[in-house]
Amino acid sequence: MSEYVNMSVTGNSPEALNVQQKLSSALGLLGVSIMVLSGFDIQFQPKIVWVSLSLIMVFAGIFWYSKVSYGHMTEGIKNDRVYFKSLTNRGFWAYILGLVLTGFYIVLYFYPSWIGLSSDGENTGVVALFDPLSKAISGNAASQWFVYGTLYTLAIVGFGVKFLWKYRHNRYQRLRTFSVMFFQLGFAFLIPELMSRLNGDDFSLPYYNFVNIWPLNYYNFEQYRVDQYINAGNVGIGLLIFGVLSILIITPILTYKYGKRWYCSWVCGCGGLAETAGDSFRHLSDKSQSSWKLERWLVHTVVVFVVIMTTAVVYSYLNTDKYWLSGTAFLISVASLLTMIFTWTMLYKREELQNDAKYAAIGFFVVILSLLGLHFSGLIDKVFLFEAETLRSTYGFVIGAIFSGVVGVGFYPIFGNRVWCRFGCPMAAILGFQQRLFSKFRITTNGGQCISCGNCTAYCEMGIDVRAYAQKGENIVRSSCVGCGICASVCPRGVLKLENDTPVGRINSKEILLGNDVDLMDLVNHNK
Repeated sequence: MSEYVNMSVTGNSPEALNVQQKLSSALGLLGVSIMVLSGFDIQFQPKIVWVSLSLIMVFAGIFWYSKVSYGHMTEGIKNDRVYFKSLTNRGFWAYILGLVLTGFYIVLYFYPSWIGLSSDGENTGVVALFDPLSKAISGNAASQWFVYGTLYTLAIVGFGVKFLWKYRHNRYQRLRTFSVMFFQLGFAFLIPELMSRLNGDDFSLPYYNFVNIWPLNYYNFEQYRVDQYINAGNVGIGLLIFGVLSILIITPILTYKYGKRWYCSWVCGCGGLAETAGDSFRHLSDKSQSSWKLERWLVHTVVVFVVIMTTAVVYSYLNTDKYWLSGTAFLISVASLLTMIFTWTMLYKREELQNDAKYAAIGFFVVILSLLGLHFSGLIDKVFLFEAETLRSTYGFVIGAIFSGVVGVGFYPIFGNRVWCRFGCPMAAILGFQQRLFSKFRITTNGGQCISCGNCTAYCEMGIDVRAYAQKGENIVRSSCVGCGICASVCPRGVLKLENDTPVGRINSKEILLGNDVDLMDLVNHNK
């Protein structure tokens, strides 16, 4: 007689771990314990053997556990009892994990000496354990960022395997998971480290993560980095040009064709970590309207902050004969670009913006241009009232460290896996603006087939009430949607479909559409 399988949404209460799950967990924890013990200056010799053994044991533990947990399960996504587990439903162990992750990020950003980083001698502790691996790849001693990058990559690749097992029934999920694993391992970790081997007395390139694009790499246009690019010859100039083109040309084109998913779900390391290591916490995202309003205001405020900060930093070093572009010409270019974007939006897309979005856009635009005007008039010396370095350091501390690291990852078990992407990531906000207003990407719905099970809403890590769109038969076009496609993967009726089609009629009316009346939908879409 076959074993009874509960296919309900809620499922059964969690079962005890079987023998293989316990052994695989123990194997992974043993690998972690080697790193922890090294932090107490326990000498593991030879280090290259022990650090390799530690990383292999962690990966093998994750791989083994994932295969045992998901290899025998019926294809299709259920909740896997996440609502009954303390770790995945804001229970005691969730808060413990949150405290551990938060503490790790605080030490990493502000107290790296606690894990063995030395500025005037040999490293000790955890950092010293990773020294042989760092020297083998880059030729340099390890830093806290190399340790972090290694563990970050291990998490994406290891839990990516888990994701592949869990979502093996869906080709789209497998492809984008392979994509984030590839870009993190190759372009975000190995290639930048290997490039450092090119550096010498006559040639020096700054560390360049090809996955990060401005404004995520807000430091990319600081003076010392620009000087290094220029001094490095054709290679450096090429990287600098690529950085500019990625902002003005590459990103808009790809977003127009594929939506923000090309980056947020296929390339970005933050998104990769959220999708893989954070998959068990995606259902914790706040779906309330108040959270949505906070998200809109907070993330766009961060965008304005990073634009102001970057403009001030670049302007601070352009008024010399060293560069072909003058500070005045740069400010005029920034003001002109912002004016063109604002004018185009207000003329052609204002009907697609809610009133608070219109007022916010007008307010931010007026404030920025007013500050630039006051500077040109001679009434204020500084472009944005503060020194450029003050703006940069404040942004780096508040957004780059606290928000993206401590809160963005440390609070996975409490607020969900995309808290940084929703509330703080300026790149997500910029891509979301493009996606909302002129991208081909959308998620279409077949309202007549929706059974209101709520799987789509529960699994949406961005806090979107997908079911409300599905019930109405409306296209889902939201700035916050990262196009991960999980909502379509967990739908038992095939109601949701990711599409790239003409932007004409892409954003539906707010009227409630009952059933699956295609003629009515066409009428609404083409006669607004």
